[in-house]
Amino acid sequence: MVASALRRGAHAYVYLVSKASHISRGHQHQAWGSRPAAAECAAQRAPGSVVELLGTSYPQDDYSNLTRKVLTRVGRNLHNQQHHPLWLIKERVKEHFYKQYVGRFGTPLFSVYDSLSPVVTTWQNFDSLLIPADHPSRKKGDNYYLNRTHMLRAHTSAHQWDLLHAGLDAFLVVGDVYRRDQIDSQHYPIFHQLEAVRLFSKHELFAGIKDGDSLQLFEQSSRSAQKQETHTMEAVKFVEFDLKQTLTRLVAHLFGDAGAQDRIGWAFGLGLERLAMILYDIPDIRLFWSEDERFLKQFRVSNMNQKVKFQPLSKYPPMINDISFWLPSENYAENDFYDLVRTIGGDLVEKVDLIDKFEHPKTHKTSHCYRITYRHMERTLSQREVRHIHQALQEAVVQRLGVEGRF
Repeated sequence: MVASALRRGAHAYVYLVSKASHISRGHQHQAWGSRPAAAECAAQRAPGSVVELLGTSYPQDDYSNLTRKVLTRVGRNLHNQQHHPLWLIKERVKEHFYKQYVGRFGTPLFSVYDSLSPVVTTWQNFDSLLIPADHPSRKKGDNYYLNRTHMLRAHTSAHQWDLLHAGLDAFLVVGDVYRRDQIDSQHYPIFHQLEAVRLFSKHELFAGIKDGDSLQLFEQSSRSAQKQETHTMEAVKFVEFDLKQTLTRLVAHLFGDAGAQDRIGWAFGLGLERLAMILYDIPDIRLFWSEDERFLKQFRVSNMNQKVKFQPLSKYPPMINDISFWLPSENYAENDFYDLVRTIGGDLVEKVDLIDKFEHPKTHKTSHCYRITYRHMERTLSQREVRHIHQALQEAVVQRLGVEGRF
């Protein structure tokens, strides 16, 4: 049940952690409107300008790539809005951890951090997790940068180093995270992640184990400032078992039957949207940003554990338009196109599919053809407004991405 539920969309990751080192993963409040003007394409500005975000000014440089669409979402904190479906998931997970894991003095073992700023340094997001400087996960095409030194966090793991070095052994971090991605009903540039971290001392890990005093956390090997000694097989097995038990209990709670100096531990992260889509049968990730009372009132329940099945709003017809263009000889990134579509079309864009790729036999130029599905979640779109948005997109893609239109 655990494996199948996580595979179905929890976007889970698990890995061992320690305070001295980490094993990195390889791995508008306007609900549905859009403002298709060229000035709305992006928040990037020329070097020397600044962008204001959450009360702080950040100088812009050649790495700045935040769109206005994304900037309007920062600070919404859906996971902290009472009775929002993401808030319900967060509260249910908190309740589970508070009841299941109690400290020595009867207080909750896990502390919860759900209001940490989504603006982090690139050091926090990457270097603190030992992600190499040339790792592909750092690409501008996959992240939202304010500048070369600051960004919107791509994962809640960006806070691990600070919390571990503050002396915490067990904690949950919940927050909005930002990644440039494709456009469909399952993906959005902002989603919400819940991460749990737990560290064990030798006594804590082997307590109650026969001959536990003779067991060790580490092999006899060298240690550096960045890396612990090799973990013993016994320590790894016990940590794996504890992690499996933790996830099994959490999934059972949600779905029903369905190393710090001398410590090591585990961490896992879950995407709240994916869990909510499964639990409440929510079909489209855009709905989480809706302010439509017909959506929100379905989750105003007296008991957070009450079973809720989302009742779909009226299904309005889609409107489909294609756009094709010749790619520039260099510096074309598909996520740049997706970001531009989101900026121009907003949440009226349901999905974008690359339906054709063609290479000219003589010029060797490459052409892409994308099919864009427009659908309003709360009313029927008119041909006129979709045509207006689509024409604005055609103009913007030529101006901003340097492509040659085939329209």
